[in-house]
Amino acid sequence: MNDCIFCKIVKGEIPANKVYKDDKFLAFLDINPLSPGHTLVIPKDHYRFVWDVPNAGEYFEVTKKIAKAQQKAFGTDVIWSKIMGDEVFHAHIWVFPHAKLAQGDKTDFAKNAEKISQNL
Repeated sequence: MNDCIFCKIVKGEIPANKVYKDDKFLAFLDINPLSPGHTLVIPKDHYRFVWDVPNAGEYFEVTKKIAKAQQKAFGTDVIWSKIMGDEVFHAHIWVFPHAKLAQGDKTDFAKNAEKISQNL
């Protein structure tokens, strides 16, 4: 989709603080974080809903990797996730540490991205 912001991030047309990528999936920090390291995990191909992604098992394994890295990076076992799909019409999963328990500044995007990437 030409007007999809997440598709533009995948193509590199819009900058993002990326923490993970492979052939099928991309994870990057949310620009309006609820907590330090708030990450969006998306398929690189455009699907409207998470439930439309054909390889959902792989998708959730990538999401699990991000959550485990966040636990180490932000010093908390409490990692939340959220799937809604009405904010951007491209499948995405929010993964974010509990705001009151996570260590760090939620607006330090570069440092937070580095901390997650280093713990993958």
